[in-house]
Amino acid sequence: MSGILTIFRKELKGFYLNPTFWVICFLMSLVFSWVYPIQLNLFSQLLMNYVMQQGVPQNQLNIHYGVFLRQLSYLNLLLIFVVPALTMKLFAEEKKLRTFDLLLTSPVTSTQIVLGKYFAALGAVAGIVFLALLYPLATSTMATVNWAPLFIAFFGIFLVGAVYAAMDLFSSSLTENSIAAYVTSVMFNVAVWFIGIGAEVVDTEKGRKIFEHVSLSSHLSSLVEGTVRTNGVIFFLSLIVLFCFLAERVVESSRWR
Repeated sequence: MSGILTIFRKELKGFYLNPTFWVICFLMSLVFSWVYPIQLNLFSQLLMNYVMQQGVPQNQLNIHYGVFLRQLSYLNLLLIFVVPALTMKLFAEEKKLRTFDLLLTSPVTSTQIVLGKYFAALGAVAGIVFLALLYPLATSTMATVNWAPLFIAFFGIFLVGAVYAAMDLFSSSLTENSIAAYVTSVMFNVAVWFIGIGAEVVDTEKGRKIFEHVSLSSHLSSLVEGTVRTNGVIFFLSLIVLFCFLAERVVESSRWR
């Protein structure tokens, strides 16, 4: 456990002291500061004119659906490209600088190395998700907010970011080129969302259920609406464990080369 904590503290400090992390936060703040007021304004106009509107879905008159979930969809899209930027150097840079060999000879196991780096990546992802959460928190000073669905929805997005972090950590372990790790990570992240599209294009009922079962978006949909389903959480955790295990296997194999 001490090995995990040591690596976690080192990597987490590296994230938060790296200018790249704060540039990413600044750019995401620009996007949210531009998009979020627009969504709030549209929602406000919808509320003022809803009596005159015909056929407006009731959930669109709820700020959770009308504003917060739209912000989460933007956050989800951004995480596909942001998480690889955070994780691409975790192993690739160490291999390039030959500090990875020193890490392998230190008194820590491959599992401790992977978990220490992964938990640090989670700390960085949590910081970005918290940044996005500040906007709904600020809105709560002007409107009534149902907190439980809001926090569950952001927890769902954090789990998606955690899955990205595990896959991207595995990508970084495969190469000593950070750019190659970034490109591979983005391809991984995009690929898991294309699986969800498969549920809409297959003709058979059995095939559709299989695609829905392995789709991130279908498991995320219940969380963003404020409902926690055990099978969805288990699915996310299974993907995280799978890719952390694969990363650990790659690190362990490096000891024997």
